Amino acid sequence: MAALPPKPAPTRSPWRRLFARPAQHQSAAGAVIRDYFRHRAQDLGYTLSHSQLRVIDCMAQQAEGLAHSPGKAQSLYLYGAVGRGKSWLLDGFFRALPLAEKQRLHFHDFFTQLHQGMFRHQQQDDALETTLDELLNQCRVLCFDEFHVHDIGDAMLITRLFKALFKRGITLLVTSNYAPEGLLPNPLYHARFKPVIELIKQRMQVMEVGGPHDYRSQARTHEQQVFTQGCYVWPGTPAQRQALELPERHAPAQPLSVGARQLTVRQIQQRSIRFEFNDLCEQPTAVMDYLELSRRFDTWIIDELPELGECSIAAQQRFINLIDVLYDQDKRLLLIGQRPLAESLGGHAIDLARTRSRLGQLRKIGPEHALG
Repeated sequence: MAALPPKPAPTRSPWRRLFARPAQHQSAAGAVIRDYFRHRAQDLGYTLSHSQLRVIDCMAQQAEGLAHSPGKAQSLYLYGAVGRGKSWLLDGFFRALPLAEKQRLHFHDFFTQLHQGMFRHQQQDDALETTLDELLNQCRVLCFDEFHVHDIGDAMLITRLFKALFKRGITLLVTSNYAPEGLLPNPLYHARFKPVIELIKQRMQVMEVGGPHDYRSQARTHEQQVFTQGCYVWPGTPAQRQALELPERHAPAQPLSVGARQLTVRQIQQRSIRFEFNDLCEQPTAVMDYLELSRRFDTWIIDELPELGECSIAAQQRFINLIDVLYDQDKRLLLIGQRPLAESLGGHAIDLARTRSRLGQLRKIGPEHALG
């Protein structure tokens, strides 16, 4: 997620090459991007990887293009394994870019808003364009974090979406765990998604953010962590539940209205909510449900986590989506299972590596730990 941890600085600073461009070839916008990352890395004591430095240089050129050729700056697609700094780079670019007409969105959230808007405007001649007018207004730069595609229905809409965004002259920055060729990997549907893969490769500079380590698993500063205020409790004994002031297992179910739907919940207390795993992940819930609940509740308790490898792929994917939303919305998570976390997160869903990385930030409370 963040840049590489500190290590002794090399004799020749890698920033010398990056910032050695003659002044006449730099715009103010490009210099702002380079200066932001230089100061940010120095303040945090980071030494950036070679691939991160390449991306920063590309982002600076992108900012220069936005300043000199509006509507023609090349878009950027960043991919790589979890924890290699993609989101950190995207966030830094968004904060530093000296432009007001910009938006930074988690792809889950944007896509939910897109679906809802198209439903509202279904009587219009072009519901997609009308919805984009509403969502993007005068936006010139759009940043998508955690872009992925697993559903053929979504894939067809994404094809239309990307064509519409490029037609509008919007500059895209996208992060993904997958290279373009790895999107929608299901062999039954992959060929039908080829047009948008080719469009991405034609209209966006594709860059890998590499490195051998997942730096989410290492100690970081508070601002770089999300789930540090939460914990994973196992095996959820009566003593643990009493210390954490949780009801006993299998608390009575009660209905909860979410939009036009009824979900099952086990406990609600002010801005805290408790579910059992099956209530959310073995039922036909969706990302829009999690997003709506995130607006209403800040602390989430997910009880009865099973061994994911024993669940259906659909249940695994719902759990992945749920953790994505809670992570992106910066919610406090208390997760309760019967086994150590690493043993509970088996399975074969495509994005489980990201989920394991994010849940790895939770404080672990096992049977040998005293609760205070």
